[in-house]
Amino acid sequence: MIPGWFERVGSCVPRGFSRYYIMELLGKSPHTGKEIINNATEQSGGIWKPSPGLVYPLLGRLLDEGLVEEEDGRYSLTEKGRATAADVDHIGEIVKKQLDVLFRLGGAGRFVAMDLLERASAVWSAPDSGSMTDEETDRYRKFLESELERVGRRIDVE
Repeated sequence: MIPGWFERVGSCVPRGFSRYYIMELLGKSPHTGKEIINNATEQSGGIWKPSPGLVYPLLGRLLDEGLVEEEDGRYSLTEKGRATAADVDHIGEIVKKQLDVLFRLGGAGRFVAMDLLERASAVWSAPDSGSMTDEETDRYRKFLESELERVGRRIDVE
């Protein structure tokens, strides 16, 4: 099931990953688009080299959403971008802990993990948080937290 999914996706990184990779990188220090590409290529050992056609439009969307700012060709996170990155880090830690438990459970855990991964892919294809109202963002965050709790209860029962 997983190999087929990766074949359909046709990429070595999941959909939506580039956005959060760039935000994490810019949270550490300002970078140019070229530096972002070079850093990703270096960190992945040459497996993933995001194209300028991916990086620059994505930086434009992040600018439009107020998550990054640009000065002299270098991009950095805004306060809003830092807050968004902190939310993503928090959710990421919860997911990481739950996936760790799931994969330790063997066969049954893998089915639950697959369900969680499918739900995560739905999150990646969801509208950008920058285009959502505060109320929509809050509702979406509560939904994600409830899904993570539900999966956690499912693991405890099984």
